[in-house]
Amino acid sequence: MTGLRSPLRAAVVLVGVLAVVLPTAVAQTLEPIEYEVSFPAPETHYVEIEATVPTGGQAQVELMMPVWTPGSYLVREHARHVEGVAARDGRGRTLSVEKTQKNRWMVATAGVPAVTLSYRVYAREMSVRTNWVEDRFALLNGAPTFMTLVDSRPRPHQVRLVLPPSWAQTRTALPETPGGRSHHYSAPDFDTLVDSPIVAGNPAVYEFRIDGTPHDLVNVGEAGVWEGAKAAGDLEKIVRAAREMWGALPYDRYLFLNLITEGGGGLEHKNSSVLMTNRWATRTHSAYVAWLGLAAHELFHAWNIKRLRPVELGPFDYENENHTRSLWIAEGFTEYYADQLLLRAGLVSDADYLRMLSSNIESVQRTPGRLVQAVEMASFDAWIKYYRPDENSSNTSINYYAKGAVLAFLLDARIRRATDGARTLDDVMRVAYQRYSGSSGYTPEQFEALVAGVAGPGAGVREWFARAVESPEELEYDEALDWFGLRFSDVSETPGAWLGVRTRADAGRLLIAEVRRGGPAERGGLNVDDEILAIDEFRVEATRLQNRLARYRPGDAVSVLVSRRGELRRLDVRLGEEPPRHGALEMSATASSEQRERREAWLGSR
Repeated sequence: MTGLRSPLRAAVVLVGVLAVVLPTAVAQTLEPIEYEVSFPAPETHYVEIEATVPTGGQAQVELMMPVWTPGSYLVREHARHVEGVAARDGRGRTLSVEKTQKNRWMVATAGVPAVTLSYRVYAREMSVRTNWVEDRFALLNGAPTFMTLVDSRPRPHQVRLVLPPSWAQTRTALPETPGGRSHHYSAPDFDTLVDSPIVAGNPAVYEFRIDGTPHDLVNVGEAGVWEGAKAAGDLEKIVRAAREMWGALPYDRYLFLNLITEGGGGLEHKNSSVLMTNRWATRTHSAYVAWLGLAAHELFHAWNIKRLRPVELGPFDYENENHTRSLWIAEGFTEYYADQLLLRAGLVSDADYLRMLSSNIESVQRTPGRLVQAVEMASFDAWIKYYRPDENSSNTSINYYAKGAVLAFLLDARIRRATDGARTLDDVMRVAYQRYSGSSGYTPEQFEALVAGVAGPGAGVREWFARAVESPEELEYDEALDWFGLRFSDVSETPGAWLGVRTRADAGRLLIAEVRRGGPAERGGLNVDDEILAIDEFRVEATRLQNRLARYRPGDAVSVLVSRRGELRRLDVRLGEEPPRHGALEMSATASSEQRERREAWLGSR
């Protein structure tokens, strides 16, 4: 009844309010940890940290450093780069510090209300998930930089950066500490500190606003080559496309921290992302589109994973692995939508988009491990497989990014078919965001039930998840192709002779880097790290293997001379037929008007 509340409803509302208010109130009553971050000799790749840590009157306090960086699912042992840990009281007297675990330290406080902890961090790993310090700039990620108290209560963390004289700027999503002090920031809790990377130096900054919300492209290393204004303009188009899909922006400020360092990769954060790229990337269409896709991927994570997340990914356990079976959604769906955002923003053509989607399909279909490992298990095993690949990985595992993107495409088509085009995967994501973007997150069962609710009973969602997600069965494409009026292009060339290896050249030597399961090389006894010297008594140059194989036919018997740990071995191999390529997605010339309309609805009309 309008205007009336039952006692039960009032109690529920009160509990909900208390659940929100009490943690905040506790955080406000706890004294902050205050860090001073300095770079006295940045050319040595060290950053120095001095932290004022409240003790709460305890006789000893324990501090820890995370062992991994959220978004990069591998225990990286950040504490291995820490040295010189020391502590003192307010009068400068030395306090005892004992390392108790690989990433923990116990400080005897002698009863003082606060201790000053100091340590150095070696910062020379050029990646988006770690630290880099040099004479021109610094990238600091929270997990490999900051120690904190072993205490689950939310506590403020403040950071003041002391810059070398030649550096003028710091950029981070952390809010500035009230009072107007330069390079001084505050986080309400350790999670926010870890989730807010810092760039310091003299970057070029480009700002644009959407609905009044500021967005910064922060470029380190333009060197007069990278086209910053152009990139910022195209990022604005991508953000607008994302906002249109989701309905609103989830943040009050966003930073693209773009390090033009000849590196690669990206890492998402709640209100920012770290990107690495080549300085020439804006000069060619393919390289620039790849960078735009990377930026779109990390931006999409501001919704999908930083707010809408699997239940296991928050609150984070920074000292142990956090396994989830849902990375195919968190990462794979994001990969699908990254390309979709470029399409919706008008930055790629329909044909470009189909080529990008085809690339993911081809990646899946040419990986033997697709028939060995289910995608949900690939998600779960990310900690031991995806981030630790070896020469046998393609035989035993599947990439949850690529397969997740392909599954998003297939599921999108299935939902459209089941609802006669009334609903799409966009609707699934929006409903999921409304339902699970709070503090709880979703389980695999909840996400599947949500999909079933959006798609309706005729979509066969349970059967689809059992086959496509929970098992390594071959994927079925016919339904999606028929709905959109697409086909796979013919691969007309005659299959060539195939040895079944991937090779690498090393100082003029032709080495086997990978042996494909069930292929001719495996059957013939060839091993990884064998050096191929000759085929049928004739020398094979390091860069000419494919040229030599082109002289044979599938089924031919050959003798392969290899050097294995310095011992010459002659092995008999019967060449196979090169596995057929899947063909690229293309528009069917015989598509009906209804299929063309459905395809245009999917690709968008610009």
